[in-house]
Amino acid sequence: MADKEVLTAEDVKALQPLYAAVISALKEVYDPEIPVNIYDLGLVYELTISKSREVSILMTFTAPNCPMADQVLQEVKEGVESVPGVTKCDIELTFEPQWDRSMLSEEARVELGLDYEEDDYGKLED
Repeated sequence: MADKEVLTAEDVKALQPLYAAVISALKEVYDPEIPVNIYDLGLVYELTISKSREVSILMTFTAPNCPMADQVLQEVKEGVESVPGVTKCDIELTFEPQWDRSMLSEEARVELGLDYEEDDYGKLED
């Protein structure tokens, strides 16, 4: 998906169920060190779906030296490509911006027992 295609309102409406299904697939992939899925951890920075149903994901890890990175990336690719209607999944890995606790969803914060008022938004690896 090198070219940024412009989607019409009709395209967006038609892709919405697929988008929701892809998010559900991403929520099935868990960080190997933290008992929360990668989507709620905030590791997915960008998710786009083209008219041809190709999914592009820009994501990160909680730490650049994650020993399980290849396995997680493979799980993401296989999970997303198993969603009916998806024709392809490309994943780009980035570490900019660096992940921190502020990227956690409310669900992840509850799962991890974190409180907004007490949290300094530091890294979980601290």
